[in-house]
Amino acid sequence: MTLESAGNHRVGIIGLGYVGITLAAAMARNGYEVHGVDVQPAVVDALGRGKPQVFEPGVEDVFTTHIGKNIFVSTELPAEIDAAIISVSTPVDPSTHAPDLRNLAAAAETIAKHCSPDTLVVVRSTVPVGASREVVLPPLLAAWGSARLVMAPERTIQGQALRELVELPQVIGGLDAESLDRGLELFGGLCKQLVPVSTLETAELVKLTNNCHTDVIYAFGNEIAMLTERLGLDPLEVVRATNLNYPRPDIAKPGYVGGGCLSKDPYILLSAADRSGHVPRLVAAARTLNETLPAHVAERVVGLMQQDGGSTVAVLGWAYKGSPPTDDMRGTPIAEMTPIFEAAGIRVLGNDPVVSDDVIRAYGGEPVDLETGLQAADAVLVITDHPKYRQLDVKRAFGGSKIRLVFDSWRILDADAITTLGVRYAGLGFEPGVAL
Repeated sequence: MTLESAGNHRVGIIGLGYVGITLAAAMARNGYEVHGVDVQPAVVDALGRGKPQVFEPGVEDVFTTHIGKNIFVSTELPAEIDAAIISVSTPVDPSTHAPDLRNLAAAAETIAKHCSPDTLVVVRSTVPVGASREVVLPPLLAAWGSARLVMAPERTIQGQALRELVELPQVIGGLDAESLDRGLELFGGLCKQLVPVSTLETAELVKLTNNCHTDVIYAFGNEIAMLTERLGLDPLEVVRATNLNYPRPDIAKPGYVGGGCLSKDPYILLSAADRSGHVPRLVAAARTLNETLPAHVAERVVGLMQQDGGSTVAVLGWAYKGSPPTDDMRGTPIAEMTPIFEAAGIRVLGNDPVVSDDVIRAYGGEPVDLETGLQAADAVLVITDHPKYRQLDVKRAFGGSKIRLVFDSWRILDADAITTLGVRYAGLGFEPGVAL
C-alpha cells in the first residue's frame, strides 16, 4: 500500500511529548507530511530547530533532516489534514490515582474546531476503556454531526521506539467500518502488520492489558526477591534454576518498575474496572509492590551504611531505566529514595550518563562525574543497568577508595572482585552475610 493510495498522508499530531515526537519522526521518515502541535511554546521552538526535548535514539537526526520539509511544528492545528492523531498525556492524580482526561478532552475540542468530518481522528494516548467514545467523540459529533474515529494505541519501549513503530503490530479499533478502514489505510504506510479489532474499547483494553501484564510479571520477580532477602538466598540463582529449560513462562529478574506507562496505566485500568464493578486485585497488588520497592531498597542501604558508619552514597543512574538508555524520570526509583537518605542524614551524589545535572539537583542529588563520585562516597547504589556501569572496571573504580558497600540493584558488577577488595556487596533480595 502506498501513501498516495491511502489518502491519509497529511497528518496532524496533537501533543509532542514522547509518544507524539517519536510517531512524528517515524511517519516523516516514511514519507508522511507531519504537522506537530503542542501548547508549550518552548517545545515548539526547540522542535522547530530540530531539537527534541526527550532523548530517544534517532529522533533528533530525523527532525534535523526533515524539519521544514515534511515535519512542521506549531501551537495551532492546521486545516485540511487527512488525520488528526491525539497523543497528549493522560496522567493520574498523584493522591487519588484517578485518570486526568482534561488534555484528551481539550485535544478533541481543538480537532472539532479546526477540522472537518472528513478528518480521521486517531486516539493514540493511553485512556480508560470507554474514553474514546465518551470523551473524544461527543465534541466531534456536536461540531460535525458525524465523525470517523479510531483508537490505535502506542506500545513502544523507550530506546527502541523508531524501530518498534514500524515492526510492532499496530492494533486498531474503529467507531464503525468506515473508520476502521481509514485507520488501516493510515497506518498501512507505516507498520508491517495491522491488527484490526472490533471496537474502540477493545483497542483501549489491549494497551492497558499489555502494560498491566508487564507490571505483574515484574512484580512476581520482586516478590521472590523480598522472600530471598529474608531467607538469605540469592534471587538470581533461584530465577536461573527456575527458568532453565523449563517449558513454562519464565520468571522475571527482580528490578525497579517505572516509566511513563507502567507507573500509571495500571491505575487507568483499575479506574475502568471500578466503573464496571470489578476489582482487579492482582493488578492492584502488583502495582503496590513495585511502587514500594525503591523505598525498601533505600531503607536497606541506610541500614547497611549505618553499620559501617558511612555518610555519603554515590547513586549511579537517575532515570527510571538504563538499558536502553533514556533520560525519562517518570516513575524513577530515586524520587522515593532521596527523602529517606535525607532523613537519615546521608549525602547523595548523583551520576547518570544521560540525565542532566539540573534534573539530578531537582531530585535531591549533587551531580558528579563517575570518578569523583566513587572517590568521595562511602557507599555506592547502582540503580540502573546503563552500559557505562556494566563496563565499570571494579578493581580500578573501588581499589584504594573508602567505599565499604556496593548495592548493585541489577547485579551487573563483578561481585567476587568487589568482595575481594573487602567491600560488602548486596543487591535486590541479596544481602549475604547480613543478619536479619
